[in-house]
Amino acid sequence: MPSQAPSLIEEETLWSSGVRAVAGVDEAGRGPLAGPVVAAAVVLPVEKRLEWFRMVRDSKVLTAQRRERLFECICADSSSWGVGVVDAEAIDSMGIAGATRLAMRWAVEKLDVRPDFLLIDHVRLPGLPLRQKSITRGDSLCLSIAAASVLAKVARDRLMTELEERYPGYGLARNKGYGTRDHLDGLRRLGPSPVHRRTFSPVREQVERRLIP
Repeated sequence: MPSQAPSLIEEETLWSSGVRAVAGVDEAGRGPLAGPVVAAAVVLPVEKRLEWFRMVRDSKVLTAQRRERLFECICADSSSWGVGVVDAEAIDSMGIAGATRLAMRWAVEKLDVRPDFLLIDHVRLPGLPLRQKSITRGDSLCLSIAAASVLAKVARDRLMTELEERYPGYGLARNKGYGTRDHLDGLRRLGPSPVHRRTFSPVREQVERRLIP
């Protein structure tokens, strides 16, 4: 387990000022060549300090088994949570930055409670009329953002496993759409699938190659 644990400093500061529903927001899947970008929003309970809080980290430094365990805890014990998914076609249409913000907005909109404040990893959501704060490396520093990173990562990994069944040959269940050697080999052999991001190199190069007579 990495030594640096995200804290509740941001949330507790807001709670002490009278803000109750504080949602942490993060995404997974900005960089892959295939599959959706997925965002999650998590509202942690104000009065409780649960045992699993100390286990939460940025999802990227956790094992898959630990992420799955935490996913169940977060869904069971959070005051509210939501997940937003934006597919590869939309990513190609609006760009990854716009698609990421859209996924985050959808995640927030799926919360059962309207949040009073958003704590967001790295970006801001100007289209949402909610008070918010962008925190650089928020998934490493802020507990509710780290919890959202776990939900987003697990939700996306599960989707990629499903896509592997529909589009075999790229190793999507293993590589989660990232440009690993087996993924690139499959891309060269099979060409892009419907879930590949055609504006991303080297997918774009394969698309262009197949258009040349």
